[in-house]
Formats: sequence, C-alpha cells, structure tokens
Amino acid sequence: MPRKPPISTETSQSYATRIEFCTAFAENMDSMHLLSFLLTADLAKAEECFVSGLEDCVEGTYVFRDWAQSWARRTIIQNAIRMLAPRKKHSTVADVPSDAVSCSFRRTQDTDYAIARILRLEHFERFVFVMSVLEGYSDQDCSVLLGCSRQDVGETRRRALLNLAEPDRLRTAAPSGCGSSDSEEAQTPEAQLEPQF
Repeated sequence: MPRKPPISTETSQSYATRIEFCTAFAENMDSMHLLSFLLTADLAKAEECFVSGLEDCVEGTYVFRDWAQSWARRTIIQNAIRMLAPRKKHSTVADVPSDAVSCSFRRTQDTDYAIARILRLEHFERFVFVMSVLEGYSDQDCSVLLGCSRQDVGETRRRALLNLAEPDRLRTAAPSGCGSSDSEEAQTPEAQLEPQF
C-alpha cells in the first residue's frame, strides 16, 4: 500500500496540532458542552457527544490552526446528528424537565429559562435553530449536514422561532382590566421561575 507523502514542515505548522485541539476544547469547555446539551437535550448524551468530538479532532484531523475552534464545534454538531439522526418527518419532542431551574448551567435565570425553552423544541426544530440561529450556519450548510432541503431548513427555523416566541406573547399580555406594574412584573420569566408557596 503506498504511503502518503510526508507533509512539509512549513505546511504542517499551519495545521492545528492535537495539543491545540485539546486547548480549544479546554478553553471553550463550557460553551462546547452547552452546544452538545442543546443539540442532544440529554446530559449523558451531551457528555458522550463532547468527548467523541474531542477524540475525533485529535485523531489526526488536518485543519488550519485558525479554524480549530470552529472545526471542533462542527465536529460536535456532526456527532450529535449521528447520535440522534433528527429528521423533519419523524421529529419528536425531547423528554426534558419542565422546570428551567433543573436545566441550570449556573447562568442567569433568563439564560437557564431560554435553554429550557430551546430543549422543549422537537429534535429537528432544535437542531435547525441551534445550527442556523445560534451557530450561524447557512441554510445550505444546515441542509447538507441534516440531509434535507434548504426550504425545510427555512420553514423549520421559522416554526422554531414562532414556538419560542409564543409563550412570551401569552405571558407578557396583561390580563384585561389589570394595569398595575405588579401584574406585569408577575408575568416576567424571572417571576415564572420563582417557587409558588
């Protein structure tokens, strides 16, 4: 079997090394683990996705040094897609806790609330939302990775955004005849998270 020609020293210096990939994962562990969790909606699967992403990156991937972090995030997305195989026609809602506090990543209440809302999207909607809105992937990139049309991506993103916005419209609408600031304050996400005694 013919061997690959060795990469010149000058060329190899422009590629990310194993150590640089490990550093990228270590320095961005929180955001990469959150990405894994938002995609999988399961802490155990998120951990598996994160670790698999690290392993895939350090096993001889030739990626330009400047692209190491974005490649690592893409690898996590690809692993999550392989794990869950989200499809438009067979999408299901993840079995996630109904309480945003139980999804805490030790962030603000607003952030934890937003995370919990994203986790309640159907699998396919969640993948499209995370990839196109949060990660900034083009419709073309999303369609290639998810194995669907660009039209499916656009329609699903709109539906996900509507699903995420709907509870806010219902919650922030003041009841008729109530004009006090206390009523409006009680409708905020923070107030919704406070335990009722």
